[in-house]
Amino acid sequence: MHDFHVTHTAVMYEDQINTGCPHPKLNKWHVTVLPVYIVLIAVLGIVLNVFVMMVFFLHKKACTMAEIYLSNMAAADLILMAFLPFWAVYVANKFNWTFANPLCTLVTLSIRMNAYCSIYFLVLISIDRYVALVHPLSQEGMRRPKYAKLGCLLVWCFGLFLSVPTLVYRDVRYFNYSNAHMCYLNYPNATVQRLCDVMQMTFGFIVPILIISFCTVRIIRALNNRLIVGLNTKKMEHKATTLVLAVLLAFMICWVPFYLVKALIMLVYADVLTDCTLISILHICNNIFMYLAFFNSVLNPILYVIVGNNFRKKVRELFTRWSINRTTTLNTTSTLANMHAKY
Repeated sequence: MHDFHVTHTAVMYEDQINTGCPHPKLNKWHVTVLPVYIVLIAVLGIVLNVFVMMVFFLHKKACTMAEIYLSNMAAADLILMAFLPFWAVYVANKFNWTFANPLCTLVTLSIRMNAYCSIYFLVLISIDRYVALVHPLSQEGMRRPKYAKLGCLLVWCFGLFLSVPTLVYRDVRYFNYSNAHMCYLNYPNATVQRLCDVMQMTFGFIVPILIISFCTVRIIRALNNRLIVGLNTKKMEHKATTLVLAVLLAFMICWVPFYLVKALIMLVYADVLTDCTLISILHICNNIFMYLAFFNSVLNPILYVIVGNNFRKKVRELFTRWSINRTTTLNTTSTLANMHAKY
């Protein structure tokens, strides 16, 4: 995620780019509504994503390709949710960072890693559905769990690579105009900032969105063609595709507005947009859309339950197994107790 951060601070970094516009003021809702919203999302996100991972990992049957990707996506969401309470405290303290400096890096690293890894897991899911529906004859050699796990490992590594600016430049510094120690990106100069922004926008959003869009269009077209000619898609493939499309739609709704605002902010950095009113509007939109993006980590597990028939089946089977095991254990304990009582 882009760190047009430190929400109430600089639409521009203080000592790097001067727009001539006054610094945005801290509104009351920043320190009253936002912390409650962030904590609520964090609690729900932790509970729901832990539940999703337990279902995938504890079920007897091996995970499908899509489930391997979705479980890794849940792990990325869980990492973000685990660090969000620190950000809630930061917001409640009027954006005054009171924790150790390395924690500033870790919290914002979790935000970036979640954004980059999530979108590339969706790329892998889209490619998997594309191969399954558009090129079904060639899927046997490509759609193997070991390749899915290797793909996930590469996504984690690439997400970390895209997050290098956060690891290198994230810092805590006292700002006079806000009278607070702020967790921000301390780029050495404007050129480095712009290079990092362009790299992250290109490889963190534009490229993956183009791949996802291409695959999604071809998937929908393949499904429509099969309906027209009367071919039956495998029931499981159809259900899996429905879930994937729902997850993709949720991601688009939650993240695309944020990235569109981010693109406009890059134009502000480049002095293309200089109107102070527009900059103020972008500042407000950035706040709203950034926290809307966080909600995607809560929405995904809910979609698995609502749309994912196979996921619901796994949940029922898992609870049935636990119920049987618990009953067996209780009966065994009761029998042993009765035998002990007789003797």
